[in-house]
Parts: sequence; C-alpha cells; structure tokens
Amino acid sequence: MALSASTTLPYDAATLTKTYTDEGFIRSLSEHVGGSLVSLEVDGDISGPFTLTAVRSIPTDRLPDVAKKLVGSSLTVTQKENWEAPAPDGSRTATIDLSVGGVPLKVSAVQRLVVVAEGTRTDVEGTVSSSIPFLGDKIAKAAEPMIGKALTIQAAQAGKWIENS
Repeated sequence: MALSASTTLPYDAATLTKTYTDEGFIRSLSEHVGGSLVSLEVDGDISGPFTLTAVRSIPTDRLPDVAKKLVGSSLTVTQKENWEAPAPDGSRTATIDLSVGGVPLKVSAVQRLVVVAEGTRTDVEGTVSSSIPFLGDKIAKAAEPMIGKALTIQAAQAGKWIENS
C-alpha cells in the first residue's frame, strides 16, 4: 500500500530536526496517542548525518478486531530513521523503517524536510506491507491511514512543542 503525507510548518528545517529528535517531544508524542516511549537512541550529531532509533509501546484499541485478536492490547513499534546531512539550503532527507514486534507489518518511507517560503514542508512517501497470507493486504490497508494520521499528528504536535519551548 502506498503512503503519502505532506504538511508545512512555519519553522526552519534545523528547528524541526531538533524537535523531531528531542526525547521530551518524542515521549510527549507517544503519550499523546496513548502509548509510551520505551527507548530512544540518537547516534551522531544532528547537525550532520545521524541515526535515530525510537521504540514505542502503542495500544491496539484503534485497530480492526481481526488485528487485535492477533496482536493483543499493545504493540512494540521500532522506528529507525537514517538522516542525511542538511543540503546547503537546510533541507534534509531521512529514510525511515518502521517494524512492529510480533506482526509482519513493515513501513518503509522517505521523509523530506523541504525549505519553502512559508517555512518547511514535510513530505513523507513510502509503502506499508504485511506478509501474512490472505490477511496481509487487509492489515496493510488498515494500517496505512493510521500511519498517515500519525504523521499529521506529529507535525501538529511539533508546532505546539516549538511554540511552547
């Protein structure tokens, strides 16, 4: 399943990068959706290329019943982001791999922070797939809008976080 989301925030890419890698922000975002941050590791200086790995526990109460029966009341989600160094204008690109413990669901995406006149546009494009025979497409189709919504929530919460910092 294809995944695509885009939003623009009135902040520069460096400010958004700092926010998207801040442990307090990531913890707050996890709790905002009813989950919790289990661990966070940032390998490298965020002013250059770096890798972020976040592990979250997420409730399954919004999943379809067929999925909840398979996975239980919560999921462990591991998100690994490999960020490139900023371009001369400050734009950035990250490859994102998201895996769900105990579920053959995989998200592979590219996130771009693109400098625009209004601030920074965040574009995410990728794929959601599941290798479960017969149910894989249904699970991927159900997960796709949730992941798109999560990206929209991330942007909205980032704006609030920056305003309150």
